[in-house]
Amino acid sequence: MSAISDAALTYLADWLDVKSAVDNASPHTLQAYQRDVLGFLGFLTQHTATVGGRDSLAAITVHDMRAWMAHLRGQKIAPRSLARKLSSVKSFYKWFAKREGIDPTIVLSTKAPKFQNKLPRPLAEDAAMDVIDTIELQSTTPWIAARDTAVITLLYACGLRISEALSLTGKAAPLAKTLHITGKGGKDRIVPVLQIARDAVEDYRRLCPFDLGSGDPLFRGARGGALTPRAIQKVMQNTRMQLGLPATATPHALRHSFATHLLSAGGDLRSIQELLGHANLSTTQAYTGVDTARLMEVYAQTHPKAVGS
Repeated sequence: MSAISDAALTYLADWLDVKSAVDNASPHTLQAYQRDVLGFLGFLTQHTATVGGRDSLAAITVHDMRAWMAHLRGQKIAPRSLARKLSSVKSFYKWFAKREGIDPTIVLSTKAPKFQNKLPRPLAEDAAMDVIDTIELQSTTPWIAARDTAVITLLYACGLRISEALSLTGKAAPLAKTLHITGKGGKDRIVPVLQIARDAVEDYRRLCPFDLGSGDPLFRGARGGALTPRAIQKVMQNTRMQLGLPATATPHALRHSFATHLLSAGGDLRSIQELLGHANLSTTQAYTGVDTARLMEVYAQTHPKAVGS
């Protein structure tokens, strides 16, 4: 099996550096990009036996792209995953084309496979409250029970991603009425903090046996290290089993529930978009499961032109 050339690997490394420094891509995202593009370069190396540098990468053909897509389908890669891999390759080629002055049309015009978007499944309002009331029962250690309640309450009351909640440091506490969050892509937002969430965090701080310094993680694992997402996922799993909730009742589903319940209560879709930190309104639309009729209703009620007509 031929090895990917040093030149191609250097291009990949330089592109990843740009994604990290300029786009502020997370380590997890960078790892996914690297896997996707490495797989692509590895296939081209075998398929063409010519991938060595700029000219070889620039000489890619429609046949090469079709062969790569067929190769992935032959590996039983799901359409959603295939589309993600193609997106990574397109992003790499956009950067490569700009840097080297080549035409990326063949790669960029390759169509992704169609797949049906899976809409998130938020919890019912009473189920979300049941989760918050029950989560503490999963541990017999008081401070851990209070910790789990605090994290889960933040996810539902503030619409945080689990990574955002667990990235909070001692400096954030005691929580103010608003919280400054840096989300995906370095996008900043201000999130209101309900009293129930502030109280839950204070209960945890009062019981926590570890020193919660301003620069240290706010939420700690049993041995004092930073709390991991897996620990919260596990306690949520135990809770949903106790309550008889479906497997879709995950920590992230609480963020979906936050958005959906706000919308059901008459919240403005654009405001919910800001609270969630979504770059596009269409993402918020899918996130809340709002249909086109509801979207048009929100539009008619909030758009200046519609309101003034």
